[in-house]
Amino acid sequence: MNRVYGVVGIKSVMANWNADFSGRPKSTSNGEIFGSDKAFKYPIKKMWESEEKDAKVLYVKSYKTDNKGNLQARTLAERFEQIFGKKVKDIKEKKEILKYLFSAIDVKNFGATFAEDGNNISITGAVQVGQGLNKYENSNIEILDILSPFTDPKKGDAQNTSIGKKIVSDEAHYFYPFSVNPENYDIYTKEIEDLQGYTREDYEKFKRGCLYAATSYNTNSKMGCENEFAIFVECKENSKLYLANLDQYIEFKKQGNGKDIIDITKLEEILNQEDIKSQIEKVEIYYNSYTTELIGAKEEDTVKELY
Repeated sequence: MNRVYGVVGIKSVMANWNADFSGRPKSTSNGEIFGSDKAFKYPIKKMWESEEKDAKVLYVKSYKTDNKGNLQARTLAERFEQIFGKKVKDIKEKKEILKYLFSAIDVKNFGATFAEDGNNISITGAVQVGQGLNKYENSNIEILDILSPFTDPKKGDAQNTSIGKKIVSDEAHYFYPFSVNPENYDIYTKEIEDLQGYTREDYEKFKRGCLYAATSYNTNSKMGCENEFAIFVECKENSKLYLANLDQYIEFKKQGNGKDIIDITKLEEILNQEDIKSQIEKVEIYYNSYTTELIGAKEEDTVKELY
């Protein structure tokens, strides 16, 4: 498996792709809206869980019933036992724990921090995802009043049903940079017998998540969020090409005919420099031509529809 660089675009219309603890769309200190890498990864993990019956996804919330019949979130050790059928404390060698961890698709892609029962394991993932900055300058935050069908029992004199709030952005377009470096796992595969490193199959599962996970994850706050763009720049075998985050070379704007514009002209100029182009195996681009106009793609790029 070769190294890959890319960008994934996620569209949010009257939705809240990534809320902070106040319920507002997450933003920087200067008010710039962005989405965290955790918000990007979570729908991909849920997609893996739903699409593959036997998929092992370790780092997602799951519940158990306690002695009083209440639902309670599992600990990491309990989640480990649930999906692998083995208690961490019963595994004597750290190498064996690593083998179990690497059999989980989310760990295989994104890495892990595992500190349970005396084990302190940190795996730097083959896939690294940056923060997704909103490139639409005219985004506004909307606060929607929601009328509940019930009164508030905390107010003894309440005569009317209570009012809640839902906070969304009217429109936002997040662009996430990512890189895939299979060599991150060489330190483990060289020392642990039969441990498989990052494979083409692992990458294809990640790639599918990049194309469809946001669209498939329809919760109340995420309804209105969808995948709208992706570019994958795959390096040649043994390439020594290292690229900075590619999202900084992509521009987003609106036009009068109702279509969005994603302009990758600057990015293509960089990728077509001779010393860089000679180390690239292929460039794949996905977008929805019904809603978006793509500017700057080259004839040699593989451009596909993303519905």
